[in-house]
Amino acid sequence: MIKAVLFDMDGTLIDTEKYYRICWPKAMAHFGYEMSDEQALSMRSLGQPFAPAHLKEMFADENLDYPAIRAYRKELMEEYLAKNGIEIKRGAVELLNFLKEKKIRRAVATATDMERTERYLKQIGLYPYFDEIISATMVEHGKPAPDIYTFACAQLGLAPEECLAVEDSPNGVMSACQAGCQVAMVPDQTQPDDELKKKLTICANTLDELKILFS
Repeated sequence: MIKAVLFDMDGTLIDTEKYYRICWPKAMAHFGYEMSDEQALSMRSLGQPFAPAHLKEMFADENLDYPAIRAYRKELMEEYLAKNGIEIKRGAVELLNFLKEKKIRRAVATATDMERTERYLKQIGLYPYFDEIISATMVEHGKPAPDIYTFACAQLGLAPEECLAVEDSPNGVMSACQAGCQVAMVPDQTQPDDELKKKLTICANTLDELKILFS
């Protein structure tokens, strides 16, 4: 019995992962590094302390200035979003309305900081749909560690197995699985491999397809 649905934000509720895919390589280039598309994709939903460690390992540079690179990447992201706007992922409003009618609780569990999370959700009109907004800045370890989903379940007063996590990326799926949640994946930039598929309750093309789990 699913009593709550926990949504990742970037790439799941809003169509922003395509910009991260552009902005990470541009930010790295600004600091003298050449980042491949594959390397950029590996950064999806990666939180602290994993993101800086991953970058330093990929570029074999312990002196890589992660805070400066990330800050510049955030500036680039804001420019892209200001220019292009924030698009809501297909089926998001339909699913959120459905869950609200069914009295199934809804939360956001995102690697994005709280200020930007609230700003983005308010900007596109999704903020009122959620009972809880959980940012990885509230926990010690970001995704793919289970901390954010463990914390989100605790905030809702529910056992992880009573919660369905909705993710678009491998790092997010691993985080939710390790927390003990049921996991739905709505792939964004890449499809899950065979190993990742084994961890999923469902893999859907759009968010509104998840309604089948509650019929």
